[in-house]
Amino acid sequence: MKAFLKICALGLLLTVAAQTQAQTSKYKCMLQMNAYTGEEAYIVVSLINPKGDYEKTLYMMGDDKKWYNGFKEWFKFFNKTKKIDGKTGASIGGGDRTMVNLDIDDAVINKGYKLRFESSVEAQKYHVADVEIPLTTEGLAGKADGKGYIKYVRFSKVQS
Repeated sequence: MKAFLKICALGLLLTVAAQTQAQTSKYKCMLQMNAYTGEEAYIVVSLINPKGDYEKTLYMMGDDKKWYNGFKEWFKFFNKTKKIDGKTGASIGGGDRTMVNLDIDDAVINKGYKLRFESSVEAQKYHVADVEIPLTTEGLAGKADGKGYIKYVRFSKVQS
């Protein structure tokens, strides 16, 4: 009987733990680049916590790690973790447009977090906050203009 109760208690704990795991939502992220000249841009998308610190790397556009040190601020974080939580994809050229999917933890929306898009082009200027989007319901529903190589970023929630 004691063994049965222990198994039941363990089952209950596992069920509760599974239900409290973070829920994520998928968002399509459309990124339009300005028509600049030069090499293709590397873009890193990071989750920034309410204190302004890097919490997670959601996406890297550019798969050659030798260029990651061009992101001076992000690279400090990457050097500590050596981890990119999201995907790595192709870099993107001037005037081009790309669509990527981002998984965003629902628990951080409307809690003071933001998404930061950093951009870097070989032998050109590095933009630490090319685009910063408050991670709010409104922020994820609109369009955000860039300040550097990125013309704008637009999100749409993927219905499941």
